[in-house]
Amino acid sequence: MRLWSIHPKYLDPKGLVALWREGLLAQAVLAGRTRGYKQHPQLTRFLRSEAPRRYIGVYLGWIHAEAIRRGYKFDERKIDQVGTVDRLPVTRGQLDYEWRHLTTKLNTRAPTWLGGFAGINHPKPHPLFRVVAGDIAPWEVMRPN
Repeated sequence: MRLWSIHPKYLDPKGLVALWREGLLAQAVLAGRTRGYKQHPQLTRFLRSEAPRRYIGVYLGWIHAEAIRRGYKFDERKIDQVGTVDRLPVTRGQLDYEWRHLTTKLNTRAPTWLGGFAGINHPKPHPLFRVVAGDIAPWEVMRPN
């Protein structure tokens, strides 16, 4: 499961669809509708929020908005909770790590898509997050890029 901290606009079509599915899985975990993934590190920041299910709903809402902007037909009715929440912090180090991770994937899977973001060194965060100083999040499972 990868719940990207970077803005969904950077994800290629395959990546955006995968993020939608994984966000829905995270929502099911947070709602207690599945047995697996309960201790998944990507859920940490949602679990630490005051309203995990509402936060994942807002997260999914932004993914849905990006899908609609692209002309995709993601079913908004699959989002359990919507509302207004304060943005969660994400460190610059986490965003930069995720950007390196994504660009490595896109270099193989969708190099033309990646070319549309040439020159970006510091990606924008997913709108649920606000950038703060810091290194890679302690919950991140490090993979070589």
